[in-house]
Amino acid sequence: QVQLVESGGGSVQAGGSLRLSCVGSGFIYDIDSMGWYRQTPGKGRELVALQLSHNRITYGASVKGRFTISRDDAEKVTTLQMNNLKPEDTATYYCKMHSMYNDWWGQGTRVTVSS
Repeated sequence: QVQLVESGGGSVQAGGSLRLSCVGSGFIYDIDSMGWYRQTPGKGRELVALQLSHNRITYGASVKGRFTISRDDAEKVTTLQMNNLKPEDTATYYCKMHSMYNDWWGQGTRVTVSS
């Protein structure tokens, strides 16, 4: 059974930092990209950061310069270092691993940033 399990969410004051991790287990193969998305009530999922297999990285405009994505293909792990957090970063964060055959999503981890 395939599972992506996120951890590291929580509550923090504005200006603080959190580090999210996502570990994949089960039959996950030929991963092309690993990424992070976030969602708030009433809105669709927004791209936060995406890292392709050749290390090309894309960040959402609102997080560029504050967030850093990394990946470990051998361990099937992606991490998101979030610095200088702002109240508008409050959301549920989801990791995603993508291959040409399938997409796998985590269950989400909540991040709350207070002013």
